[in-house]
Amino acid sequence: MEIAVTALCSGTGASLRSGKSSGIRKLPLQGPVAIGERGIDSDEQIDRKHHGYPAMALHHFPHETYAWLRHHFGALPRLEGPGSMGENISTDGISEHDLCIGDRFRLGTAVIEVTQPRQPCATIEQHLEAKGIVKALVAAARSGWFYRVLEPGDTEVGVRLQRIERGHTRWSIARAFLATYSSARAPDAELEELAGLGRVSDRLVHDIEKRLRR
Repeated sequence: MEIAVTALCSGTGASLRSGKSSGIRKLPLQGPVAIGERGIDSDEQIDRKHHGYPAMALHHFPHETYAWLRHHFGALPRLEGPGSMGENISTDGISEHDLCIGDRFRLGTAVIEVTQPRQPCATIEQHLEAKGIVKALVAAARSGWFYRVLEPGDTEVGVRLQRIERGHTRWSIARAFLATYSSARAPDAELEELAGLGRVSDRLVHDIEKRLRR
């Protein structure tokens, strides 16, 4: 699998209308982009409890979902362009159904590894100023996903994201997301299997353990 990267984005913290500080609004970068173990060097991640390195250093969100959101929720003026959903990497042509936990990619000279789906949160609705988006994203498993950085390096817009190693092919991002976060979560045995995968993030394991205790 190879797919062109159409935008690389970073941002800094800003206040939402609620008064909460968030780095969800990111803007496209030009020229060479340095990627370290924390992700894109110029990117600021405010909430280190729910986002951040090492297992959630980079956030990838399919740009096709922007059209889907506008179809269901209208113009969404704050959905300005790549980076508006908090993503560091924007592409067209791959989705949560195409990638699996543990897939490894070369991005320029960096090597990155898929670790977990993103869990949509209230910050998205506060940022976009539209209610119901999180529920819709969850129902459709349109979550985006996170990478850890295995080998730091440099990249730029237009490079091709190249899959160099398959991960756990039974566990697509979509399946992992629905198993853990949907209202009809997976049976305990499946969640335990997901939590035991060798390349899964510690954050997802934490969330699975919380579901298992309910």
